[in-house]
Amino acid sequence: MNATPATTKTDAETEPRTDAETETAATAEATSTPGGAPAEKAPVATGTADASDTEDRPEPDDGPREGELDAEAAPPRAGFGAGAAAVVAGALGAVSLSGTWMGRTLSERATLIGQIKTSQGGTAAQQIQQIYGNSWHTTALVNGVFAVLALIVGAIVLARPAFGTPGRAEQPVWVKAVALAGVVLGVVGLLISAGMYLDLFAALPSAKG
Repeated sequence: MNATPATTKTDAETEPRTDAETETAATAEATSTPGGAPAEKAPVATGTADASDTEDRPEPDDGPREGELDAEAAPPRAGFGAGAAAVVAGALGAVSLSGTWMGRTLSERATLIGQIKTSQGGTAAQQIQQIYGNSWHTTALVNGVFAVLALIVGAIVLARPAFGTPGRAEQPVWVKAVALAGVVLGVVGLLISAGMYLDLFAALPSAKG
């Protein structure tokens, strides 16, 4: 009778595999090629990850730069000057309609000069022209000068942003409103002064009665 030799296993074969050995064996089988040659490991793309981390990382804020400080500091000064000029334009326009102390003084001076010229004699028409007409025309002329000044100052304030530094803050609404009011009053005052000077509203009195 043939005796079958008993197969004996060593301790290394009978002991169960540890988790680390099992993981290593599975990795080796997965990375091996069909021919049995080990597959090359794929290079790890470290550069792409570093680049993406650099792009996602926010740059440190060092605070406002010198140019930004100048741009922030410029609008208040420009707005202050534009507001003052707009108020001046409105005041000049109102004065051109109501009259000024200068206009009254020059009108009285023209009246006095007319009286002196006609005191030695003269016709009624000459007296009317020298005493009344010259005074009336002097007042109209002074008011017209103030109206032109109001028109010029207001127009400069409204047109200033178009020729200013790019990037500056826009003028406040009240500055534009006051400057526009000065322009409108200047135009109205100029028309009234021209009508007074040309005797369009009322002709000089006639000596014929």
